[in-house]
Amino acid sequence: MGHPTVYPTGATRYDPEAAWSGYTLFQAADLGALLIDMNGREVKLWRGLQGFPNKLLPGGQVLGSTGRRDPQHGFQDQLDLVQVDWDGKVVWRFSELEHISDPGQPARWYARQHHDFQREGNPVGYYAPQFEPRVSGGSTLLLVHEDVSRPEISEYKLLDDKFVEVSWDGKVVWEWRASDHYDELGFDEAARAAIYRNPNLRPRADGPIGDWLHINSLSRIGANRHYDQGDERFHPDNIIWDARDANLMAITDRRSGKVVWRLGPRYDGSTAERELGWIIGQHHAHIIPRGLPGEGNLLVFDNGGWAGYGEPHPAAPQGVQHVRRDYSRVLEIDPVTLAIVWQYTPAEAGFVVPLDAARFYSPFISSAQRLPNGNTLITEGANGRIFEVTREHTLVWEYISPYWGSGRHALNLVYRAYRVPYDWVPQLPHPDEVEIATIDVATFRVPGAAAPGRVSETVIAEIDTSQPDAVFCVLTAE
Repeated sequence: MGHPTVYPTGATRYDPEAAWSGYTLFQAADLGALLIDMNGREVKLWRGLQGFPNKLLPGGQVLGSTGRRDPQHGFQDQLDLVQVDWDGKVVWRFSELEHISDPGQPARWYARQHHDFQREGNPVGYYAPQFEPRVSGGSTLLLVHEDVSRPEISEYKLLDDKFVEVSWDGKVVWEWRASDHYDELGFDEAARAAIYRNPNLRPRADGPIGDWLHINSLSRIGANRHYDQGDERFHPDNIIWDARDANLMAITDRRSGKVVWRLGPRYDGSTAERELGWIIGQHHAHIIPRGLPGEGNLLVFDNGGWAGYGEPHPAAPQGVQHVRRDYSRVLEIDPVTLAIVWQYTPAEAGFVVPLDAARFYSPFISSAQRLPNGNTLITEGANGRIFEVTREHTLVWEYISPYWGSGRHALNLVYRAYRVPYDWVPQLPHPDEVEIATIDVATFRVPGAAAPGRVSETVIAEIDTSQPDAVFCVLTAE
């Protein structure tokens, strides 16, 4: 589906009465971490942060990434994870995970962080009234890369995903490696054969490497009703994560390391899975924290697009990117029954399915945040769009990023956006909140373009369809 070449950017809709108002933090392409108010005013930029993602802490401090490893030698590896204050001064840094000497570059320590991290005190990294991330002290949970050779998985070297927990003084106090748990991830024989042949290979100077899972989020479970009712799988310290290229979400037991809950990589086993439908290329799977509407449910941005492993077929000749769907869904799921509690799909967005379902479609990146009033903040990342909807699916806030990347990623992308309360930023006065009414796109025109109008009665001609040689008239507008 094509898109218009000209469209508005910035805040395009705001209902102050229905929205949960605060500041929104996102990555403004190559500029840095950008904070905006509800009217789209840019109130603070932390230049140089690279947001994988950026997360605001109480008091106006930010956690984010700095530096990126040369992609010839590393895929999506960040050099450092840092915490900066309001003025951009680094007050905490972690980099000493792996000492690397890439060809033509000085040897140095790398964090190899990618896609997610969580500071102790808050399980999910976004605002929840009963949880507050530590600003000083406390541990940090990071998602990192590690190169491994696992011939039982693939003949190629693997870009493995690893979870590490580091103390405030930078010591690794716990770690978990995905490839150690291959047999717990539910791959059938066809998927295993596909992974062996092609574990989602990425080019690198020293030869291709398999980004076999591409885990893109991790968070603690946090206090929840399932554990309160005796379900040990949902222990608050356990870690939920999702693997984009495997169509897989899982919970790792923090104490034993075992995978104790899993959804995917197939969705055609039980009746509940079939009713749920295939989740494809998903991002930001997490348990909604206690104190927020929907607490204890799983919230995930189901991207669609292309992902998974299985039997080769014409659209996936190697069995890689095995299933496809050309629209996205945001799903709130009971993680025990797998019932859909709430969803936002092209149908709820008001589009005709399947004819124009692709109008809500972000095949990569993206996220969803539950807000205290029950609304959901959605990052439709591949289109640079951030918006807020009510439980009844009414659009109450919308923002289109005006910032485009450069080079290979010369796209309008927003990886993940977060909304925080105003009082987390005491350096700024409470902003004016001005309604932005819905624009009537049928009458909106670019200045200088012809104004909309009625077709003049004098140029309307009825077509006499009874005549075999009827002439069709060209109509002009006033």
